[in-house]
Amino acid sequence: MIYLDEAATTPLKRDVLAAMGPYLGPAFGNPSSHHEVGEAARHALEQARADVAAVLGCRSSEVTFTSGGTESDNAAVKGIALAQPRGRHVVVSAIEHPAVLESAEFLSRTGFEVTVLGVDHDGLVSADDLAGVLRDDTTLVSVQLANNEVGTIQPVADLAALAAERGVPFHTDAVQAAGWLDLDVGRLGVQAMSISGHKLGAPKGVGVLHVDRRTPFEPLIHGGGQESGRRSGTENVAGAVGMAAALSLASGPSDDVAKRRDAFIERVLADVPSAQLTGHPTRRLPGSASFVFPGRSGESILLDLERRGIVCSSGSACAAGSDEPSHVLTAMGYDREVAQTAVRFTFGRSTSEEDLEQAAQALADVVG
Repeated sequence: MIYLDEAATTPLKRDVLAAMGPYLGPAFGNPSSHHEVGEAARHALEQARADVAAVLGCRSSEVTFTSGGTESDNAAVKGIALAQPRGRHVVVSAIEHPAVLESAEFLSRTGFEVTVLGVDHDGLVSADDLAGVLRDDTTLVSVQLANNEVGTIQPVADLAALAAERGVPFHTDAVQAAGWLDLDVGRLGVQAMSISGHKLGAPKGVGVLHVDRRTPFEPLIHGGGQESGRRSGTENVAGAVGMAAALSLASGPSDDVAKRRDAFIERVLADVPSAQLTGHPTRRLPGSASFVFPGRSGESILLDLERRGIVCSSGSACAAGSDEPSHVLTAMGYDREVAQTAVRFTFGRSTSEEDLEQAAQALADVVG
């Protein structure tokens, strides 16, 4: 099997599992307990927090461990918007993950006004468009760092700078960008960031929310006051340790991956005349290549590829089983019928050139 669906999830890395091991067994204590077993867990949790903070370029106190990207997105969008005294207006892009879009929809039902920014055919948000919708009562802007379906990388630093000029907090969903792009929150100029562990080689069920200490925040989960009051509940110590280890291991050069991606795209476009690349041709994640195949069924292509040992997807795993076309592609201007022909190939640093050559040949056999 050649696995090309790492945007959906990645295998658990051995080094990550090894780091987690003690906290799944002998070091099982509750980090809130004031005895030796609990203190050992507390020390591991705080070391994990410091390790994540080092990658994000922030203070340890600004790192909150969550159950994953969906919770982090929900907490950021709702928690910041609800805590802002300046107004009740939120701005999101049309191609955000459903965790952001549905959170914004929830706010709209509680009296907020939500502005949805359109994107161009490559999936890019325009700085001019953002500048044109910012208002004195805007409480939050949320634009993802990189798209999970088409891989387009947004100019987040430029967009966040515009929001900062108006004093508006900026959140970015960096779930797909983590491990590939610079996550330094200072250089990006963001006040909040969401990350998910299972996209990086950590287990499912753990994520990170960064919130700048100066940004007002209303927690979604109330209780014992864990995570500095931002997210109550007994912490997942093993998950936090795994998250920190995976984030540290995932960083590094990606030029070779981008070269393999470009060669794969070039071959697919050459060998499959009906294929159309989706997303920005150059501003895209190193391990992401996505296409539409007008006139074909995307699901049938996936099934035929899997029979040949190639595992990929039609888009977001969070929309699996839905008959609706991708909201990302329709927002980018593709009609519904074409959007339903989408196939996404996503891979990591261990995916070889030979793997991608086999995938391109299989795709040509199936579609070409």
